[in-house]
Amino acid sequence: MEHIISKLRKYEIQIRKAINSHMQGDFHSIFKGSGLEFDGVREYHYGDDTRSIDWNVSAKGHGTFVKTFKEEKEQTVFFLLDISASQEIGTPGAQKVDIGKEITGVLTLSAIKEQNRVGLLTFSDQKEKFVKSGKGVKHGYAIINELYKHKPKSTKTDINTGIKKALEIITRKSVVILISDFIDNGYEQSLRLLAKKHDLAVIHLKDDRETQLPNLGIVPVYDKESQKTVWVNTSSAGFRKKLEKTYSVNKGELEKFCRKNQINYLEVNTKDRYVPQLIKLFKIRNKTFKSE
Repeated sequence: MEHIISKLRKYEIQIRKAINSHMQGDFHSIFKGSGLEFDGVREYHYGDDTRSIDWNVSAKGHGTFVKTFKEEKEQTVFFLLDISASQEIGTPGAQKVDIGKEITGVLTLSAIKEQNRVGLLTFSDQKEKFVKSGKGVKHGYAIINELYKHKPKSTKTDINTGIKKALEIITRKSVVILISDFIDNGYEQSLRLLAKKHDLAVIHLKDDRETQLPNLGIVPVYDKESQKTVWVNTSSAGFRKKLEKTYSVNKGELEKFCRKNQINYLEVNTKDRYVPQLIKLFKIRNKTFKSE
């Protein structure tokens, strides 16, 4: 655990330094954009959103005034992590589930460093582990400890169930980061609702072995979720093309869905260094909220 914490700390520092350098004093939070609190009123200017007009103050006859808001100092960051058996693909120590846990751990340290509240929900086809949101370094380490200590009760995947459970648990508007390989279907309606209620970012985990099987002829493949063995012809051009097409179609549909529903989307390949990609994600988020 000491080795894991040390590695996560190093990555967290890299992210914070890069984001702080990019923000140049304009922003103070990697997780900017979740909560706003009332700050006061000012006179209406041409181009202001009419929905922000404070009609009670304006009715006093001294002009038209709009409400102003500032970012809440304390935000809640909630991680929703898929730990089903389909995540156990890749090099030992760098499987999708390993990368998912590392990203969750790194961003937990970042959120705790910024005095945010942090919570965790892991899922398979059921709720696996829930850690109530809390603050402080001790709480952050408790989340990381649960990430690496917990053994899933189920091997199957049901993203819809995980999202629905999150909707029940997370009552206050939060930054929600959903990490999964999204090898599932039927979760779109719940994902849309999650995006409406919270500031949502999706991290899509991928391993090349899912689409680039070695040419070994007819071989047995063990499905960890169904716990069954099926025989596939890895030499078949049709089979290999079908694998690649299935992933690219699913990825394209998920990206399109995220754009339509104002969800931040990031694909992370297990073979790549994920820290630069996370930095890029947060730069985009900060740029978006600055323009707003």
